[in-house]
Amino acid sequence: MSFQDGSTPFPQPPESPRWVLIDAEGQVLGRFACRIANLLRGKDRPTFTPFRDLGDFVVVVNAAKVRLTGAKEQKKLYRWHTGYPGGLLEMTAAEVRKRHPERLVEWAVWGMLPGNRSRKHLMRRLKIHPGPDHPHAAQKLVRVVPGRRPRNVEVVA
Repeated sequence: MSFQDGSTPFPQPPESPRWVLIDAEGQVLGRFACRIANLLRGKDRPTFTPFRDLGDFVVVVNAAKVRLTGAKEQKKLYRWHTGYPGGLLEMTAAEVRKRHPERLVEWAVWGMLPGNRSRKHLMRRLKIHPGPDHPHAAQKLVRVVPGRRPRNVEVVA
């Protein structure tokens, strides 16, 4: 193998990105979010390059049934500030699950992505649905079993 010509193979983004379907039912939130973040960035591909956009669109179903370990359901706090004086708000994970169940997965994935300009771009590719129904049937969805290697995929009909 000779690199005397000075060229390095540079991966190009695919013509049409892959759409991946993942079921969140019974999955532990942190491990599940890490798997989603890797799919969004394209780290499951052998041509991964940190500064190239090579990731997939990810559709998450049953986000309301994601699992938290230990006492995190009652003790884990989500905090944010409204921007007004005294506007620090907080909710437990149980309250977040009750009001907006998809936000548990959304905030976990947000924290696992790199904190630069690409984070917002990658989050636009994440489609989270609290139940089993989703409007993305027109895409050729590929089902990925969480916790398995990415080559274990099956096409959803």
